[in-house]
Amino acid sequence: MLVDISMLQSGFEDVVEVNEVYSFSTSELENTGIKQLDGLKVTGYISKNSLDEYIIDVELSGVMVLPCALTLKPVNYEFQTKIEGNLQEIFAEFGKNLENNQKTIDILPIIWENILMEIPIKVVSNDISDVKTKGDGWELITEEEMVNPSLAKLKDLL
Repeated sequence: MLVDISMLQSGFEDVVEVNEVYSFSTSELENTGIKQLDGLKVTGYISKNSLDEYIIDVELSGVMVLPCALTLKPVNYEFQTKIEGNLQEIFAEFGKNLENNQKTIDILPIIWENILMEIPIKVVSNDISDVKTKGDGWELITEEEMVNPSLAKLKDLL
């Protein structure tokens, strides 16, 4: 997702608006656990401060499709996150340099890293009525039933 910053460099503009909708291909989502991510909205701006550093302030919002932890059925998971910071420092975290003579900046790696941090550990579908809860030698234990054995005696004190 390239953003043209030539107007910032020349001083004609103080802010470059970012208002994009991006859809990820299946090859980009490979090995992430995300099954689908279409219509990611990226809104905000990139500005230049008095020290000639680029500052990013964008908000991401969208719906990622993840597999249910119990049934593996697709589950829509809405997310929203904000990215704020100095672009030089953010790119340095990725091991890349942001040169001052660049005409465009690719902010997709920054966006992608923030999306990966939004993936929950476990997603459970609201419609899990057809889940088998017992079988030969096994039983599904819900989070409400899980009790730490070392703390179970504390329950008797209350």
